Amino acid sequence: MKQRPKILISAVDMERLEQLLATLPDNAFPGRAELEAELYRADVVDPADMPASVVTMNSQVRFRVEPSAEAFCLTLVYPKDVEPGGGTISVLAPVGSALLGLSEQDEIEWPKPGGGTLRVRIEEVIHQPERAGGGRT
Repeated sequence: MKQRPKILISAVDMERLEQLLATLPDNAFPGRAELEAELYRADVVDPADMPASVVTMNSQVRFRVEPSAEAFCLTLVYPKDVEPGGGTISVLAPVGSALLGLSEQDEIEWPKPGGGTLRVRIEEVIHQPERAGGGRT
């Protein structure tokens, strides 16, 4: 597998994700170990220093799951904020955790439940709370 791109996570997102993971059983969701590994390797920055092109929690992102030619717009959210009607993706979902911390034009392969991998490409960060001045979302 090709080397994963560098990822940035805001200090606020890191703190909240660590708290969330601490409350969940080890087998609470597929991909937990991968999410923890991503958090471990991430560069943590102050929300005010977050580049506008980076996917943070509560960012609305246009991305593509390859080999599909179709782009999707979803907002990356904590599990409690998932909207049943769509439009959101939990950070605990494989694609959600793959998006976190990536920058526009980054691509990553991520394991999916049941085997195989997904190839995710960030097309655009449409809205990012830090860019909008709301670093404590």
